[in-house]
Amino acid sequence: LRGNTLMALSNKWNALVLTTGNKSELAVGYCTLYGDMCGGLAVISDVPKTLVYQLSRVANRRHPGAIPESVFTKPPSAELRPNQKDSDSLPEYDVLDRILRGYIEEYQPVARIAASEGLPIELVRDVVNKVDRNEYKRQQAAPGLKVTTKAFGIGRRFPIAQRFFE
Repeated sequence: LRGNTLMALSNKWNALVLTTGNKSELAVGYCTLYGDMCGGLAVISDVPKTLVYQLSRVANRRHPGAIPESVFTKPPSAELRPNQKDSDSLPEYDVLDRILRGYIEEYQPVARIAASEGLPIELVRDVVNKVDRNEYKRQQAAPGLKVTTKAFGIGRRFPIAQRFFE
């Protein structure tokens, strides 16, 4: 409903709906087709969540109060259930982003990422499996701006119906 409403308004006003998903969320499928993925341009789809926070703090230094402090202090949540936190099903974003960088941008295998980051191999394998299983969502995402060396859709694309998981 939200996506249809936003797209109807964008047509009425000749405007472009911007999606809100960042690279970390898009990588592991922590986004909803026809929900928060709905739009014409994914501005931060190639910006890891930890970098989104860093950029937001810079914005607040330049324009105090532009971004509410609660954005930084409240635990991240998809807000689909009461008391839900992203960390219920994902590692903390500083850990997640290190795993994603190793897998997506550096093409490192699970064992190497786990060893180099000092993380349990099961955790790294779980994240990598989420990345592999959510290619279908990324291929339906709005086009994004390329920021890193491997932007989804531009620098990294895999078949949707694949069985070459590690």
